[in-house]
Amino acid sequence: MIEFEPTSTDAAVAWHRGDPFTEARALVAGDALVDLSHYGVIRVSGADRREWLHLLVTQAVDQIAPGQSCHALILSAQGHIEYDLKVVAASDCLWLITEPETTDALTVYLKSMVFMYDVAVEDVSQTYAVFGGFTGAVASESVAAWTAPAAFSVPQPGQDPYVPARPAPWPATLSIVPRSAQVDAGAGMWAWESLRIAAAVPRLGLDIDHRSLPHEVGLIGSAVHLHKGCYRGQEAVARTINLGRPPRRLVLLHLDGAEDQLPAAGTDVRLQDSDIVVGRVGSAVQHYEQGPLALAVVKRSAASDVDFEIAAASRAIRAGQVPVVVID
Repeated sequence: MIEFEPTSTDAAVAWHRGDPFTEARALVAGDALVDLSHYGVIRVSGADRREWLHLLVTQAVDQIAPGQSCHALILSAQGHIEYDLKVVAASDCLWLITEPETTDALTVYLKSMVFMYDVAVEDVSQTYAVFGGFTGAVASESVAAWTAPAAFSVPQPGQDPYVPARPAPWPATLSIVPRSAQVDAGAGMWAWESLRIAAAVPRLGLDIDHRSLPHEVGLIGSAVHLHKGCYRGQEAVARTINLGRPPRRLVLLHLDGAEDQLPAAGTDVRLQDSDIVVGRVGSAVQHYEQGPLALAVVKRSAASDVDFEIAAASRAIRAGQVPVVVID
């Protein structure tokens, strides 16, 4: 039986398909796909598409070749994350995969920035759908596919000054297929999210809020090109890199499994046996091997070797931290 999670941003797709732990194992092995058809798909065409998008995002996309992909952000003038884009290059366009709740606003913003460029922006989410896989699994060899950057699996030395290693790899692929295509999705969002959270890959709207800097949530290595300019928020990014001390940091939490319910996004994180709030929970899930996990963003001042606790319905949930973003 397919069940749904009605309170989450993923309510439009299957939460699991009968056995989320088996589904997660199948994803890891590259033997299953997950339905991400609620994600947005934007098509950018026109002769100036690469040069134009290069000016708007944090990543270098002016030389991206057909078949290549990258991760990029659009920031506010203060350097806060506004949009998260998975970019795939085709011979005649750029495909942008977006979080479900940002597609409309992002489309409006991109259209407002066209000016005199030879660029056309179209929301094609009603025509195309996204399916996720692992270890190179794609919906079809003939479709456009985004591949997660190496920074989400095996960061290279110096690639991200704040993330020395990921808790687990996240070798994800996102396929863009016509909605008329028949695709067998053998896994649900529970399995997909459990693998994302275990790898400490933050998600916009859950782990990333309106105040988040790329440095705080571990996205410098994957989505920010430190040697390109000409994008909104560049000065704020460079200033924080030069100072070296963003105000918050991303952590992976291993939760005490005695509580039946997982903490909701936005729940306060406190120092253990204290009323001192140091952060908030983002995503939380039950992992097929590691048990209950959560991502949280906490204050830089919270020591990296202390335990936390999270308010729950009946008692406080104890949480041991694994630092992801390391701030010296």
